[in-house]
Amino acid sequence: MKRPKKLSAAFVKTVTRPGRYGDGRGGHGLSMLVKPTTTGRLSKTWSQRLRVHDQPVNMGLGSYPLVTLAEARKQALENRREVIQGRDPRAGGIPTFAEAVERVIAMHRGTWRPGGRSEEIWRGSMRQYVFPRIGSKRVNKITTADVMGVLLTDDLWNQKRHTAQRVRQRIGAVMKWAVAQGYREDNPAGDAISAALPRNGHRVTHQKALPHGEVAAALEAVRSSTARPMVKLLFEMVVLTACRSGEVRLSRWSEVDLKERLWTIPGERTKTGREHRVPLSSGALSVLKEAKAAVGRRTTFVFPGTQGDKPFSAKALSRLVRRLEIEAVPHGFRSSFRDWCSETGVSREVAEACLAHIVKNKVEAAYARSDLLERRREVAQAWSDYVARDGDG
Repeated sequence: MKRPKKLSAAFVKTVTRPGRYGDGRGGHGLSMLVKPTTTGRLSKTWSQRLRVHDQPVNMGLGSYPLVTLAEARKQALENRREVIQGRDPRAGGIPTFAEAVERVIAMHRGTWRPGGRSEEIWRGSMRQYVFPRIGSKRVNKITTADVMGVLLTDDLWNQKRHTAQRVRQRIGAVMKWAVAQGYREDNPAGDAISAALPRNGHRVTHQKALPHGEVAAALEAVRSSTARPMVKLLFEMVVLTACRSGEVRLSRWSEVDLKERLWTIPGERTKTGREHRVPLSSGALSVLKEAKAAVGRRTTFVFPGTQGDKPFSAKALSRLVRRLEIEAVPHGFRSSFRDWCSETGVSREVAEACLAHIVKNKVEAAYARSDLLERRREVAQAWSDYVARDGDG
């Protein structure tokens, strides 16, 4: 039988002469090997010659007639496309970590608030901390040691514990997806590394707080949770005003002037013992209007609890952030706000006035007679726009 320039279904079926037969130009390296077996029969097997990462590779594609010529050609074409896109077709379609991140983000995108920053935050943390070390590794090849390497690089776990914990959670989310897809059987970012990671980094004495870039995502998580609507509004007001949670929890409608966009906290309810005027951003006003509409009746407290016209307990917000695994305490959002002020050029005197901090220097305090209300109003609106991406007003 004459050797054809290109394989055909008829030739593949009838050829009996041992040898290797190529599929010609445009066959993407596909060939069929015909050879006798120990039982005296002929075996016909498919293989493909490729260059993967500049290295010659031979790939087996199965045997005839279980795999037909058309099926072998289709697989050869898919493999060639994988190579052109920089992937190794021998991996059996298993994605790299970076590719898996894209699929996980796409899966969650529909549940994230439109205009929110969840996707931006996810991508930012992956690019900065994770991709340089494991972005190109197949998800089935990532080990606990790999995850440890990410978390310990540049002493991230000790120096930026909250950020490192978030990174670990996101790696874990991708690994859980890989488990669900059947690409691996375990989560290397799970309990296996808990005992190995340092328990004590530098000594932290301040309240647990989120980096300001992650506050919007925390707000989003609370909004989309199944918590009581009034608790969610209470949490959002704490974040938007950067006030102490107790001050917000015990706020009364008699203290609020919606027309003047102002909330005045009496001295007996402030830590300093001084009256504190809080400018209300468009985001805060929206929360107040929603709180009023949710109750549907006149109440003393802005955020009444479940026991009639009484405030929520002091533990309501703490339970909320713990249940949603937000790596912060309610008071910590004041720290997030303060860090944002420092990084966006808000002057120290205005930032401290926003937080109702007492000026400790006696000479400086003597001149600090104004509460800088109008300057603080601008800052409050900018913070609302930053964390809530609020467009109402």
